Amino acid sequence: MPHRITEECLACGVCADECPNGAISEGDNIYVIDPELCTDCGTCREACPNEAIVAE
Repeated sequence: MPHRITEECLACGVCADECPNGAISEGDNIYVIDPELCTDCGTCREACPNEAIVAE
């Protein structure tokens, strides 16, 4: 998976709103990235206010 969401996720949903591929969805207390849809564009990482998204 090109990117992953860490435990620092506040579940604010900003990353999901910004993802152009719809690869991010709400999981259990944090958001998750679908590796089949993620194209490694980095938009989610740039949008995250808590820097909870990292490149793999």
